[in-house]
Amino acid sequence: MVCIATFYSHFGAMRFKKDCDGWGIQAKLMPVPRDLSSSCGTCVRYESDTACPTGNWPEEMEQAVAVMEGGYQAIWRAEHG
Repeated sequence: MVCIATFYSHFGAMRFKKDCDGWGIQAKLMPVPRDLSSSCGTCVRYESDTACPTGNWPEEMEQAVAVMEGGYQAIWRAEHG
C-alpha cells in the first residue's frame, strides 16, 4: 500500500522518515500534493503492508491517506490540531 502522511511540523516529517528508514520501509520526504492540506507543507510518501507501520500514529502526524487511482482515501486524521 502506498500512503502519504502529512505533519504539523517539518521536524515531525523528518523524524517519521528516519523511523521508516530504520524499519526498512521505503519512504521519501516530498512537498504535500495540492489535493491535500498540511500545516508544514512537507509530507512522507511511504510503502507498507499496513497503513500505520509503527502500530501507533505519531503525535506530530496530521493525517494519513492511501494513494488510490484518481485520488486519495483517508486512513487516519488527528483529532487535535
